[in-house]
Amino acid sequence: MMLHLLRLALAVLLVSAATMCAPTGSVPAPRVERPTLVLFVTVDQLHPDYLRRYRSELHGGLARLLDGGAVFTQAFQDHAITETAPGHASTMSGRFPKHTGITRNILGVNDPQWTLIGTDELGASPSRFQGTTLTDWLTAVDSGTRAFSVSMKDRGAILPIGRSRQQVYWFAMQGFFTTSIWYADTLPTWVRRFNQRDIARRMAGRSWNLLLPESRYAEPDSSPYEFFGRNTTFPHEYPSDSSRAALIFRITPMMDELTVDFALEGFDQLQIGRGPSTDVMAVSLSATDGVGHYWGPESREIHDQILRLDRQLGRLIEEVFRRVDSTRVLIALTADHGVGPIPELHGKLRVRLGPAVAAARTAVAAAGGDSSAVDVESGALFLPDSGWSAGAEAFVAAARAIPGVLRVDRFADLKRRDLAHDKIARRWLNMFPPEIEPAVVVTLDEGNVYDYPVVATHGSPHDYDAHVPMIFYGPAFRTGRYDEFARVIDMGPTLARALGVEPTEPIDGQPLNSALR
Repeated sequence: MMLHLLRLALAVLLVSAATMCAPTGSVPAPRVERPTLVLFVTVDQLHPDYLRRYRSELHGGLARLLDGGAVFTQAFQDHAITETAPGHASTMSGRFPKHTGITRNILGVNDPQWTLIGTDELGASPSRFQGTTLTDWLTAVDSGTRAFSVSMKDRGAILPIGRSRQQVYWFAMQGFFTTSIWYADTLPTWVRRFNQRDIARRMAGRSWNLLLPESRYAEPDSSPYEFFGRNTTFPHEYPSDSSRAALIFRITPMMDELTVDFALEGFDQLQIGRGPSTDVMAVSLSATDGVGHYWGPESREIHDQILRLDRQLGRLIEEVFRRVDSTRVLIALTADHGVGPIPELHGKLRVRLGPAVAAARTAVAAAGGDSSAVDVESGALFLPDSGWSAGAEAFVAAARAIPGVLRVDRFADLKRRDLAHDKIARRWLNMFPPEIEPAVVVTLDEGNVYDYPVVATHGSPHDYDAHVPMIFYGPAFRTGRYDEFARVIDMGPTLARALGVEPTEPIDGQPLNSALR
């Protein structure tokens, strides 16, 4: 996460994303056609509290899913480093990060071997992703199945589909949709034509205004901690320079609007969901993450963003139903993670593990190991083989003395904990495969965050980061609220059961049969 946040923060600061139950009786049941489309929506950083907080103002797609879907109220990304890459990798794979191999953002999809088309940004691919996803399970029984995935973020587009070389696109910093040579050598004509609209750059000099009258927003319009103390009040103006406007565009609601536009364009151009096979369209909407990081989850900005997200999601669903019979569409919605509040607003701390890392490096060097190989991210400490024990002991002692730290665990010790009752231990163990286990993991007190260059963030094993919405919608599902414990890794197998296919490998999740007709 640090690499991405530093890159985006620096850029921002420079300019100031089945079948129905058959009726009983003597009359034969009507034949229900197999779904031709799975629409899987992941909203980046969508905390379930937003759906409660703004429920009376939701009249679009979120409202439609909440009213007519199978809504799991106690759903979680049940792993510790609640970041974008691990969360997206679990959505349709049915597996924890320890089995997908996607354990951190920095070890997500960045891959210089697979360059991007039309830009010199860092390349990307699913090369680190291990295993299969719902797309693969469908193609195993029907080679006609196709997948189309889009997001502002490369990892948001790539990881829900896994390693399949399908139609996968994301948004470059320069303001256009692209892909990497893992998927294609050139952009299709329809993508190039869409990019010619140059929507992000044309926002130069325009502004993000409130969707509703100001009186409808109870939140104060400004906090000294929002957006690093700059650009804290509405309207939020885009820079007059088009390149800078394209950067700011990425962290405003208009990014979701453009992503939906692109998704619908590809949906039509590729004729997704129109054939006899079951196709998959994955749409990851990233603007909530940008707004949450830079203005915070209690801001007027996030209120406006959720209202706009509701409308854009409504437009997406409505347009899909105009083209494909709604009885042949299954929809699923979740989030890759939640979010914690701005720590300064609640008397919480920004924590630096620098003293503990320095102690570990000194100990590793004294034991004859490579101190430069000592690495820590999101609380996980990785050590070289030489000096492992000495480095771990030094780190543990120093980390426990740092204010704001809740617990410091040797990773091996977590395996002896009662995982049914110690959810923090369980989530850490769900994070790493045996070949890349950390030596030590640090969990901060609730509300504290690491000192990343954002005003609010996520990434902890606490519930406010792990709790996410989870909704299934369509003829295969029973409408209602389900308060049972559920996990995002259960979504892939639940959809597979609804579609009558089986995972092609062992998975961690299981079908949520209570919601299936």
